[in-house]
Amino acid sequence: MKLNLKNPLAFFDLETTGVNVAQDRIVELSILKINPNQSTDSKTMRINPTIPIPAESTAIHGITDDDVKDAPTFKQVAKELAVFLKGCDLAGYNSNKFDIPLLIEEFLRADVDMDVKSRKFIDVQVIFHKKEQRTLSAAYQFYCEKSLENAHSAEADINATYEIFQAQLDRYPDLPNDMESLSKFSSHNTNVDFVGRVVYDDKGRETFNFGKYKGQTVADVFKKDPSYYAWMMNSDFPLYTKKVITELKLRDFGK
Repeated sequence: MKLNLKNPLAFFDLETTGVNVAQDRIVELSILKINPNQSTDSKTMRINPTIPIPAESTAIHGITDDDVKDAPTFKQVAKELAVFLKGCDLAGYNSNKFDIPLLIEEFLRADVDMDVKSRKFIDVQVIFHKKEQRTLSAAYQFYCEKSLENAHSAEADINATYEIFQAQLDRYPDLPNDMESLSKFSSHNTNVDFVGRVVYDDKGRETFNFGKYKGQTVADVFKKDPSYYAWMMNSDFPLYTKKVITELKLRDFGK
């Protein structure tokens, strides 16, 4: 199916040192960019994470410390990637929970502040789970009737994800072929930050979604317990979460 695109749609996949958004790093990245005229551009690269790759992670994606020792660091390629992704909506498989938050963390660590507020996020896994409840390899078999070779290779995974997405649009007539509607459909909730520590409540207010102040608005908490902001900034929260709460604190300053 021809995608109805207003902006380029960049499918991407990451292989990483682990699954902790705040601490782990990218070791391989692959991007498949679909332009509004349906032409494509792609980019795949290995990244030196600057930290050791645990054996359990190597067992999944097959990438070792030796494989990336001469690769560029993310900081060295961050500006190039930001230019490549400029104006793109973002798509992937489990991307809303993991790939997008980790990618933004890497950009922030590299002092490249990507504007993500105007972008749409399409998570093919969420669409799949809402419709069929399967894994990526099963999704590829189910939708495309193919076996996924080289699973956990970033390039193989992201090309399979793009094929699955097209097949989903063909299979389900009720899925709208526009990225704004699909972005809403492929989200489980209305996060303010990527990892869901702060969410919008039913009145559209930024609200804590964890800990002792869960369900209370950020503005109210910071008024009655100003030290909570400092505790969050000094704790092991993702950089983007800290950026969000700082913006909220500054917005409400003096009110």
